[in-house]
Amino acid sequence: MTIAHDDIRLDAAPADVRVLSMSAALNLALADAIAADPEVVVFGEDVGALGGVFRITDGLTERFGEDRCFDTPLAESGIVGTAVGMAMNGMRPVVELQFDAFALPAFEQIVSHVAKLGNRTRGGVRMPLVIRIPFGGGIGGVEHHCDSSEAYYAHTPGLTVVSPSTPQDAYSLLRAAISSPDPVIFLEPKKLYWGKGEVDTSTTVDIGSARIAREGSDVTLLAYGASVPLALEAAETAAAEGRSVQVVDIRSLTPFDDATVTAAVRSTGRAVVIAEAPGFASVASEIQARVFERCFEYLEAPVRRVTGFDTPFAPPKLEHWYLPDVDRVLDAIDSLHWEDGA
Repeated sequence: MTIAHDDIRLDAAPADVRVLSMSAALNLALADAIAADPEVVVFGEDVGALGGVFRITDGLTERFGEDRCFDTPLAESGIVGTAVGMAMNGMRPVVELQFDAFALPAFEQIVSHVAKLGNRTRGGVRMPLVIRIPFGGGIGGVEHHCDSSEAYYAHTPGLTVVSPSTPQDAYSLLRAAISSPDPVIFLEPKKLYWGKGEVDTSTTVDIGSARIAREGSDVTLLAYGASVPLALEAAETAAAEGRSVQVVDIRSLTPFDDATVTAAVRSTGRAVVIAEAPGFASVASEIQARVFERCFEYLEAPVRRVTGFDTPFAPPKLEHWYLPDVDRVLDAIDSLHWEDGA
């Protein structure tokens, strides 16, 4: 089921609305999941007493004990391999891999086992496993600490890949991911950890659904993760210049919500895809292709992309040149064959 505009509010559940940062919303989602299900365990490097490098697991060990939230050796392949064994035996492990590039030593486990066990056993073995990965730039991280590796995971059949852009989605998507019977790669935009917003714990989100983050009639911006606030900022700036800009938060890279995205682009006839990752062979490329295939006869102009460059991720002092910004998005919008020539 796709949700184009409003997410579901569970009226039977007591409302619990509070203003939280994304990091606090993730922490709350983990705590609520542990409390609700004795099979949920959280582990990874320094997630116990320290609370994780970004403090997402802060207080969980103290509250629930070392058998529910615990530290592991510095061995990402071993962390994921352990989680595979747990998931095969009915547990629901949630692992944290400290940084995006730190996840690569576990990539063989993810591709060969996490993604394939369900298919290999014809559904006889399920893999209710969540792999949390802080990803993307915007924090001035050095090499191996800032990367955008989402295309690796989205290209791997058998994996669900999601990325929240708001504290509400951070909470609701993580609860949905932990409840899923299949493996989920949960990409957390590091740049957004400290941004705040309202979180209603009775609100649920279906994995596989996009969200209309802003209505507009002239052009549709398609973004996910840390690129969503950028898209909204660009839309606000464009509005001052007379453009009505719609913003779609993709939030689920796979499965992909073709219905919401297609309807949005058809309604405006123009589209720009925004992502931090390099553009070549990227998630942005796939989104662009899907839009072309489904919306060709509705398009007034080619679908543009605004992405990172096809280079290794830039060092901190050059990061602002590498990452998409408002000016690049506005330039892309201006290139979309407007009748007024502007």
